[in-house]
Amino acid sequence: VQLQASGGGLVHAGGSLRLSCVYSGTIFSIFDVGWYRQAPGKERELVASVTSTNITTYADNAKGRFTISRDNDKSGVYLQMNSLKPEDTAVYYCKAQFVSPYGSGNEFWGQGTLVTVSS
Repeated sequence: VQLQASGGGLVHAGGSLRLSCVYSGTIFSIFDVGWYRQAPGKERELVASVTSTNITTYADNAKGRFTISRDNDKSGVYLQMNSLKPEDTAVYYCKAQFVSPYGSGNEFWGQGTLVTVSS
């Protein structure tokens, strides 16, 4: 299983970016997937996630600005980020994990993509 993240870059405050993460391996549709971020000196935190049944969850600081989506046909998960703020600056990681009522499988992480928001 591999996850390849892309789409990061430098953007001015108020701008937008769209992150993409492409999954290669077994059936993508059964995985819960999400985006996390880690800013310098801080712990990695959840930004948004979407389950295999398309239930989405957002961190409070992402609600109303970010939108997570998945395309099972393309084995991809995307994060549309609007109204970016300097505090959104971080390395963004995608994660995939099989989750069932009987337990969770291994976590698979992408390599990270850097988002820098200038003020």
